[in-house]
Amino acid sequence: MQRNPYSAGAVKFSFWFQEFRKAVFMLADGASLAEIKKLNQETNIFAASSPERAKLIMSNVAKRIETLDPSFIPLFVRSDFVGQKLLCLIACMCTDTLFFDFVNDVIRVKLALGLNEYGDSDARKFWDDKQIQSDKVANLTEATRKRLLSTYKQYLYNAGITEGNVGSRKIIVPIISADIVAWLREHDLQPILVALTGE
Repeated sequence: MQRNPYSAGAVKFSFWFQEFRKAVFMLADGASLAEIKKLNQETNIFAASSPERAKLIMSNVAKRIETLDPSFIPLFVRSDFVGQKLLCLIACMCTDTLFFDFVNDVIRVKLALGLNEYGDSDARKFWDDKQIQSDKVANLTEATRKRLLSTYKQYLYNAGITEGNVGSRKIIVPIISADIVAWLREHDLQPILVALTGE
């Protein structure tokens, strides 16, 4: 699994599952990413609030798609809604190493200890540890860290991995289809499987 440099870019992002899904189905129907980008410029296919927002969404969705082996496209199409959301989350984790580390260091550890919820104290410990490990994270403002945490919580909630309540959030161990498990293993993405299940 490739590790990208840490980035705080996710402060501007959302889970964008519907947009991701639409783009993947267009690819499955034979369109290229270049054609989808052009169509988005011309017709705002994601119904974004502005041309700048449309460009941001398309750029991020394309990056998430490109980070995965193209074999995920038929896997996505034949997966159920739960599996598709999980694949969208996997794309987020592959694209954003800091988010992957959050899932790995917080969700995996909790599940490995037999615990089924995490809270703000766990997030604070994550940021404290990362500030020691990375100058880039150490230089993030408190406001940026809070916005990143909000994004990460939204990703996990929208993917069905946690509940969305305020404060401590219950962790829901995903039931991952055999097809997705096999695909993760075939493409050296076992760390993601472990991060999501604690096993």
